[in-house]
Amino acid sequence: MNPTTRRALAAALIIGVSAIAGYAGWRTQRHVDQATPAPKVSDSALRQLMALQLPDSDGRPQALQQWQGKVLVINFWATWCPPCRKEMPLLDAAQRKWADKGVQIVGIGIDEADAIHNYAVTNKLAFPLLVGGAELVDLTVALGNAAQGLPFSVVIGPDGRVAQTKLGAFKDDALEKLLQELATR
Repeated sequence: MNPTTRRALAAALIIGVSAIAGYAGWRTQRHVDQATPAPKVSDSALRQLMALQLPDSDGRPQALQQWQGKVLVINFWATWCPPCRKEMPLLDAAQRKWADKGVQIVGIGIDEADAIHNYAVTNKLAFPLLVGGAELVDLTVALGNAAQGLPFSVVIGPDGRVAQTKLGAFKDDALEKLLQELATR
């Protein structure tokens, strides 16, 4: 199999797995909006998350460890996911408001690099968008995303512990209240 065909098949697999995960998340979100305070996330899963080094929307490698010690909102999302796109302005506004108070929002796209790059260029968000892949779905499960849906957020306090996980988009002032609580501790 030539390299072009192999890349096309890999891309199709990522899109297919992501679509299935998105549907599962949408189906789950229709019935329940899951926010889990103080979840039981294994130390191993948290270490694996914080050890990630992923390319940003411009292809430059970014290590999640660079934001340790901050309130860190890691949002797993995709450009093809309507609730994810709807949540982006809320995350952007939160980053702009809370950046000088030790808050960092990071989007990890379970998507194609080109799609994330185009989204970043078009939307000019105040937070970095990193490029993940379908292989990160298993990590989200270990972090509490049993439905394998998107968007899925992991909120880590400045102490390095998981304060909350959330399947589905943050709504209204829920993120604001959480950031206020964590940033003023």
